[in-house]
Amino acid sequence: MSSDNKNNQKEPKLTDAIKKIFTAGVSGALLSEDILKSYLSEVKLPKEIIQALLAGAQKSKDEITLRVSREVTQMIGKIDWVKVGSQFLENHKVKIKMELEFEKKEPLKKQK
Repeated sequence: MSSDNKNNQKEPKLTDAIKKIFTAGVSGALLSEDILKSYLSEVKLPKEIIQALLAGAQKSKDEITLRVSREVTQMIGKIDWVKVGSQFLENHKVKIKMELEFEKKEPLKKQK
């Protein structure tokens, strides 16, 4: 077998491994750690690299969570809740149905 054929046989495996690592890195922020571990276990990589990818995925996940929570907090902070509530009540009828029931407690037994 020529060296050219050997390289062609190794290249698809290497290319597949690189694609999986890239996919794991990109989607790592969205996948759970267990799913990411099982995905990466298919690619024969040293433990250190897998741990580094998992740590990077966790960091990305934490960063995304922090950014989204900041954005949501800012958006909620800009809402004039009194105005929103007033507009809602102007256009809606509020109906409350309630049932109350009172029961007499049984007397406590005295201990001797």
